Order: sequence, then C-alpha cells, then structure tokens
Amino acid sequence: MLPWLLLAILGLAAGLAVTRPARGGRDDAALAEKTERIDALLPQTQCGLCGYHGCRPYAEAVARGEAAIDRCPPGGAATVAALADLLGVEPLPAPVSPPARVAVIDERLCIGCTLCLDACPVDAIVGAPRLMHTVIAALCTGCGLCLPPCPVDCIQLRPVPAARGAG
Repeated sequence: MLPWLLLAILGLAAGLAVTRPARGGRDDAALAEKTERIDALLPQTQCGLCGYHGCRPYAEAVARGEAAIDRCPPGGAATVAALADLLGVEPLPAPVSPPARVAVIDERLCIGCTLCLDACPVDAIVGAPRLMHTVIAALCTGCGLCLPPCPVDCIQLRPVPAARGAG
C-alpha cells in the first residue's frame, strides 16, 4: 500500500508542477495586455518626467502596481482620468506640468559630436558627425535628456513660443 500512496503523492506533485507555469503564462499574458492598454493612453513623449526611461517602462510599472497613475506631467489630468477609468481606481490629482520647453542648439558652438543624437528619445535632433546639429522644434518634447551628454554645453532649453504652445 505504501508504494501506491507514494506514487499518488508524486503524481499530485507533478501535476501541480505542470499546471503552475500554465497559470503563470496566463498571468504574463494578462499583464502584457494591461501594459499595452496603459501604454496606449500615455502621450509617448518619452520625457522621463515620470521617473522612468520612457512611456513603456512607466506603463509596465503601473500595470504591476509599482507606480501611481499620476506621474505623467505631459499627459496631465486627461491621462490620469483615462488611466483611472481603465484600471477601475479613483483618479488622483493631475501632476503639475513644467512649463513647455524646447531644446535649442547654439550652432556656432556645436562640434558635431553626435552625443545629443543618441540621447534624444524622439529623434528631434538632426545632424551628422563633425557637422553642426539642429533641433526640429515641432518634435522636441523639452525633456532635457540632450543636455548632460553635450561636452560643449551648446544646448539650452527655452520656453516654447506662445504660438506653438497654444496649438
């Protein structure tokens, strides 16, 4: 009788071990779908103002319950409300948005090192090695990620002109 009992216990343990990954797979799929839905509501500025290196990492943190829904200043109150609705939670106060800014390169000082090109998450800076670079203002989110890598400090963040900020 003891061998049959031992076999039954081993069979039960093996059955549990086989079904556990299947449940984890469903959980992973549900988390991935939740992340996709959250990411779709974010403004995709990749600015890092939320404390994450872009909208997707922030969406992943929100989906896992590791980040609050009120950390996206560019999204403002509309994004907080949409996230609250999606997740079935109470809306939080909207984050305070910093003033709209745009990067400007002093082309006289630019040495064409291309470090700002790699740092820009939205490809708003154009140029070529050893040639001056410039910012496409309409694409720039004003995140400031291009400032630290610039070895000659030729990039500044300036307020967005009123005409652009209004549209």
